[in-house]
Amino acid sequence: MLSCDICGETVTSEPDMKAHLLIVHMENEVICPFCKLSGVNYDEMCFHIETAHFEQNELERSFARINTIQIRTSDNRKDNTLQCRMEVNSSVHSACASNHPKISAQSLPNDGTLEHKTFYSENLTESRKFLKSKEKECDPSKIKGSIYETTYSSPECPFCGRIEDCSQDMENHVKTKHADLLDTPSEDRDQPLYDCPMCGLICTNYPILQEHVDLHLEESSFGHGIDRVQCSRDLELAHQLQQEEDRKRRSEESRQEMGEFQKLQRQYGLDNSGGYKQQQLRNMEIEVNRGRMHPSEFHRRKADMMESLAIGIDDGKTKTSGIIEALYRYYQNAATDVRRVWLSTGVDHFHSSFGDKGWGCGYRNFQMLLSSLLQNDAYDDCLKGMSIPCIPKIQSMIEDAWKEGFDPQGASQLNNRLQGTKAWIGACEVYTLLTSLRVKCHIVDFHKSTGPLGTHPRLFEWILNYYSSDREGSPKVMCTSKPPIYLQHQGHSRTVVGIEERKNRTLCLLIFDPGCPSREMQKLLKQDMEASNLKQLRKFVGNLKHKQYQIVAVEGVLSSEEKVVLISGSKVHHAPLWARRQASQVFTAEKIP
Repeated sequence: MLSCDICGETVTSEPDMKAHLLIVHMENEVICPFCKLSGVNYDEMCFHIETAHFEQNELERSFARINTIQIRTSDNRKDNTLQCRMEVNSSVHSACASNHPKISAQSLPNDGTLEHKTFYSENLTESRKFLKSKEKECDPSKIKGSIYETTYSSPECPFCGRIEDCSQDMENHVKTKHADLLDTPSEDRDQPLYDCPMCGLICTNYPILQEHVDLHLEESSFGHGIDRVQCSRDLELAHQLQQEEDRKRRSEESRQEMGEFQKLQRQYGLDNSGGYKQQQLRNMEIEVNRGRMHPSEFHRRKADMMESLAIGIDDGKTKTSGIIEALYRYYQNAATDVRRVWLSTGVDHFHSSFGDKGWGCGYRNFQMLLSSLLQNDAYDDCLKGMSIPCIPKIQSMIEDAWKEGFDPQGASQLNNRLQGTKAWIGACEVYTLLTSLRVKCHIVDFHKSTGPLGTHPRLFEWILNYYSSDREGSPKVMCTSKPPIYLQHQGHSRTVVGIEERKNRTLCLLIFDPGCPSREMQKLLKQDMEASNLKQLRKFVGNLKHKQYQIVAVEGVLSSEEKVVLISGSKVHHAPLWARRQASQVFTAEKIP
């Protein structure tokens, strides 16, 4: 059986229910019983009542329950009241049916009660207004079976027993005085209620609460699972981003390192851009293009260079000789502010040319040192028949020394190759080359400053001790038998040819710089040389402030046994014990301080 939600009428099938709704209710206009809203369908009206008049609708239903209880449980007085109400409804219906079509016999339930919420909410209010309007229009005595002809008892409050004159007053009394008792049906009021610990929902029994909480837990578990999946995805994405960032960083670091390495290669002449010959030709072509060199001069110099390279001897175009002798004459006749001066043996000055400008200072200083040794009879035995080699020849000689076993670490750093490159050489390569020529020497490393403001006074003292073993009683100018000293610092090298002791007891080095051209050095050869011409040679303590200095000092000639020991060390058993010990001392660089 199906029951109509509007009027409560029951039908046997769904098609009958559709027909009932269409005939009885759809043709009539649906009006809100609270605010008289009209022009909407049934579903929209239900939604409107539940949302806009929820509290009013609940009170109406509660009041309907009160009337139902009163009707069902009352005594003869309440039966008379029911009869009275039904007679009123019947009388009003019969008298004014034409004016109020919504109130019909079909709208009343079989038991005469007003239990259906929609029927009660809609028709009760309309009936009240209709009765009040008809009381004014009609004479109550003319209505047959009306409430005025029937025994009527005043309604009594089911909660406190108060009696009111009419049902409207009783309804207002219950709504205002007993609203808290209308929230829950009386039969359900004593039942225990269960609050959900997660959302606060009130459940009427424990199984429903358990099922409700299980839904919360399932939802929470599902949410945690989604969070774990999302967290895993986030971690994976973060890991990928970190790997990508690390890859880019390593790539950038590798690129920077490669750039720095290539820069160092270019700086030290290891970039495979050619050597002495290629640079000489390239720079001479630039001079011709700029109009500074005649083409015929270009071809003449090219021919001389090719001849020099073929025989391995320097062409002498950058050499200036006789400077030590000129200095001796000057100090004898002038330099009143100098107390004593010590000069090395004769030295030729060599300066850089088109072929080695920017990288050939080490080779030029070796040529200066070798020019002094060739003028010293003590070294005739090891340097007999030798001439000043050109720079490519010096590179070849160092490579031969490496092949003999000298300085394997240095050879490895320069890839065992110097010819055809613009590779720089320093104190270790000069030491290796001199040792391979049986020239006894050693390296002294002034690895940090020994004076204020980054100066190296200990370096000056060591050079003074090198040139003079007894300063007291010596003449003002002393031409010693000591060779010049190879002086190396970061980025450049020079040759020390003497030292001054000033009258104020300060020291001043006399230095040949391969960067100084021949036209400047030749000014020192004049008979009337002035003190200002020595400015390019003089270097005081305050002029040498590089972080580190290394010197190569020549001490004599090596015997054949000592040279073999220097090559193979303790593996040579036929060399004397003192020779091996002495060779070991020579190999060790002295550090000051």
